[in-house]
Amino acid sequence: MEITEVRINLVEGDPKLLAFATVTFDNCFVVRDLKVISGKRGYFVAMPSKRMKDGSFRDIAHPLNNETRRKLEERVIQEYEKVKRENTGNVAEPETDN
Repeated sequence: MEITEVRINLVEGDPKLLAFATVTFDNCFVVRDLKVISGKRGYFVAMPSKRMKDGSFRDIAHPLNNETRRKLEERVIQEYEKVKRENTGNVAEPETDN
């Protein structure tokens, strides 16, 4: 499966939630509402999720193995950094606890 398009919508006013992403696979399957998050160890991508009746969250769609997750995160973060640079001239560094 190939990632054929990644669209990024930047979010302002939230120090942790940086953007929403939409990813297209093989020009025929779309997953919306992935989140680019600034975490303790850098950027990461959260999968789209739904709140359950008990208040917990459950992923709606997610990779089934680490290699696919890594490829997806790398591509989404790469596109986030590109869009951020185009809109501000630089990329904000993720917050870290040092």
